[in-house]
Amino acid sequence: MATIQASASSFPRDRTSAASKTRESHISVPKLPCAGNLIHELNRRNGLQTINSAEMKPLIRTNMKNEEANGNWKAVEELYAIMEAVADRSEMHKNIGVQRDNWNRLLLNSVNGMTVTAATMAGLASLTGGGAPHWALKLSSTLLYTAATGILMVMNKIQPSQLAEEQRNAARLFKNLHQQLKTVIEVGRPSLNDVKAAMEKVLALDKAYPLPLLGTMLEKFPETVEPAVWWPREQQRSQQEETVGGGTEINNGWSEKLEEEMREVVGMLKRKDAAEYVRLSKLVLKVNKILAICGPFLTGVAAVGSVLDGSWGVAVGVVGGALATVVNTVEHGGQVGMVFEMYRSTAGLFQLMEETIESTLEEKDAGERENGELFEMKVALQLGRSLPGLQNLAATHSPSSPREFASKLF
Repeated sequence: MATIQASASSFPRDRTSAASKTRESHISVPKLPCAGNLIHELNRRNGLQTINSAEMKPLIRTNMKNEEANGNWKAVEELYAIMEAVADRSEMHKNIGVQRDNWNRLLLNSVNGMTVTAATMAGLASLTGGGAPHWALKLSSTLLYTAATGILMVMNKIQPSQLAEEQRNAARLFKNLHQQLKTVIEVGRPSLNDVKAAMEKVLALDKAYPLPLLGTMLEKFPETVEPAVWWPREQQRSQQEETVGGGTEINNGWSEKLEEEMREVVGMLKRKDAAEYVRLSKLVLKVNKILAICGPFLTGVAAVGSVLDGSWGVAVGVVGGALATVVNTVEHGGQVGMVFEMYRSTAGLFQLMEETIESTLEEKDAGERENGELFEMKVALQLGRSLPGLQNLAATHSPSSPREFASKLF
C-alpha cells in the first residue's frame, strides 16, 4: 500500500511539470525563415519558378554562345554563296581563255593564209602578160591584202594572246580564292569581316580581269607600265611599327630577327625583282608596238604594190606580203602580248607580297598577326626558297652578287 501511495503521489507532480514545459514551449518565439526561402515559398505557392544568380550565369553564357553561333552560321552561309559565285567565275574565265586562245590561232592562220595567197597572186599576175586573167589576179591580190590589213588592225588592237593570258590568270586566281574561302570555313571561325573581305577580293578580281571586250577591256598598249593589281588596295594604317626592347622574342612566333628578315625581303623585292619585271614589261611592250605597226603597214603597202604595173609593183606586192607574214607570225605566233601580260602579272605578284609583308609588320599587336613561323614558311614557298635560304637572304644579298634576286621561282 505504501508503494502504491508513493507512485500515486508522484504522478500529479510529473503531470504538473509536463504542463509547465508545455506552457513554456507555447510562449517561446518561433524561428522565422530567411527572406530567400520566404520568397521561394511564396513563388512556389503561386506557381512561379525562382532562379538565383548562380543559375542565371550559365544561361547567360549559353545565350551568348547561341548568338555567336548564329552569327557564325550566317557568315558560313554567305561564304558558301560567295564560293559558288567564285567557282562559277573560275570556270567562266577558263572557258573564255580557251576561246580567245582559239581566236589567236585561227585568226593568225587565216591572216597568214590570206597574205601568202595574195603574194602568190601578185607574182602570177606578172606572168599572164595582160588581159582579164591579169587584172583578175591583181584585183584578187589587192582585196586579200586589204582584208588582211583590216583583220590585223583588229587583232593588234585586242591582242588575242594577251586576252587569253588574262583569262588564264583570272581562272587561277579565282580558284586560289575558292581554296582560301574553303580553308576559312573548315579551319577558322568565319565572321562577317571574312565575308566582307571575300566580297572585296571578288570585286577586285572582276575589275582586274574584265570579261567583256567592249568598254572595259584592259588597255593593251598603256602609256605607263604598272604591275597588275588584282587585290583590294587597303588604306595605309596609321599604326607605327612595334618597337621591342630587350629580348628578341615578341609574341605569336615573331621575333626581331624574323622582322628584319621580312624587311630585307621587302627591300629586295622592290629593288630587284619587281623593278626587273617592270623593265622587261616595258621592253616587250616596245617590241609589241613596233610589230603591231609594221604588220598592217606592210600588208597595206603590198596591197598598193599589187595594183601597180611593172616590175617594181610586183616586187612590192610579193616582198611586202612575205615580210608581213613573218612579222605577224613573230607577233601573234610568238604571243608577244601574252609575254607582256605574264611579266606584268609577275611584277604584280611581287607587289602583292610587298604589301602583305608591310601590312603584317605594321600591325601593332604581334598577337593579332598571323603566326610568324607560318608566315615565314608561306613567304619562302612563294619565293621558291627553303627556310634556311630565306633566313640567309640578307647575307646572300651583297654588292658582289648583283644578279641575286629574292625570288628563285621566276
